[in-house]
Amino acid sequence: MELPTVSECSVEGCSYNDHSHCHAAAVTIGGVAGGDAQCATFIPLGVKGGLDKVITHVGACQRQDCTHNSHLECTAASVRVGAGHDIADCLTFAPA
Repeated sequence: MELPTVSECSVEGCSYNDHSHCHAAAVTIGGVAGGDAQCATFIPLGVKGGLDKVITHVGACQRQDCTHNSHLECTAASVRVGAGHDIADCLTFAPA
């Protein structure tokens, strides 16, 4: 199974974000059922982190109530991360 990519991240305050591209090797989508699908990899520090050249993937999805979740793995072709109810949410989240 190929892991889905993070096609866009519009969270300007994240240490892994560089010009709307995530530079973390992989992100984790978390949150609780009935709440927001949060990007659990979000780090609001002044220092930049991540890798210079990387295609970020969804490493884990803890939102088993999402249509794209199969056995805690994301099955979406790609995901978008941006401001939702919280500063960094998975905008691809779709309730099952």
